[in-house]
Amino acid sequence: MKSQWECLLENLGEWHGSFTQLSPQGDVVQDIPTIVALIGLNENRTIRQTIRRLTPIPEETVLEYSSLGRGILLHENGAFSQGSLQLAPFMQFGAELGLIQQNHRLRLVQLFNAESQLSQLTLIREHRVGTDPHDRPTLSLAALLGTWEGSAVTIYPTLTIDRATVRLTLSQQGDFLQQEMVLNPDSAAPYQLSSKAAIAGNVLRFEDGNSPVQVVLLPDGASSTSPTQVRLGQPFFLEVGWLVQSDQRQRLIRRYNKKGEWVSLTLVTEQKVN
Repeated sequence: MKSQWECLLENLGEWHGSFTQLSPQGDVVQDIPTIVALIGLNENRTIRQTIRRLTPIPEETVLEYSSLGRGILLHENGAFSQGSLQLAPFMQFGAELGLIQQNHRLRLVQLFNAESQLSQLTLIREHRVGTDPHDRPTLSLAALLGTWEGSAVTIYPTLTIDRATVRLTLSQQGDFLQQEMVLNPDSAAPYQLSSKAAIAGNVLRFEDGNSPVQVVLLPDGASSTSPTQVRLGQPFFLEVGWLVQSDQRQRLIRRYNKKGEWVSLTLVTEQKVN
């Protein structure tokens, strides 16, 4: 198994793209072209990260690090999440979730204000220098309908790993989306979960339970899933999804327990089977 540092090295290179700031409903507020370079130094024992925002007056930030903080975990393909370790009252809260597919990356930052309400999304779409950017369409509900099967790999801050198989079936029933999820469907004791979302344009609203969750369909085949407000006493998760091809999807899920503590990071890789 790779070390966490070796997983980080999958992100080395010069990445060209943009930071797109969005409202919680997915409306574009601004789009800033960017160049992000992650260069290995000292035989890759140190990484220098340079972030250039190509605004009318360009801005540049340079970081160097030789170890990883407590708030980050990575999967073997380089997918990662970093962010708040703990939800606290009257404090800003948020996380970044990053997926990687060969020479392309998709990253999403979800930010919550001091009232714990979702306040801003930032979608970051990048390709390695020397390769062509993919021009995927904005994710549509129709592209998600059907049955998806795949694997879920969960990493915990202790670096222990759990593996599961997953089957997800999405169907439209009038103005609602019906979701049926089964973990380990071929086992003796599969775990099943059923939920329904109201369809409101590019936003799917799951109102079941005490903590409403919304899915926002975004450019480049991306989706953002999160509560509209996070609360202590209720477990919750933050998720980015990416339809990398019409029949292939990745999802990255950062989970928090009812105490507001970050507990795990799950990478789901799935294929559409019908």
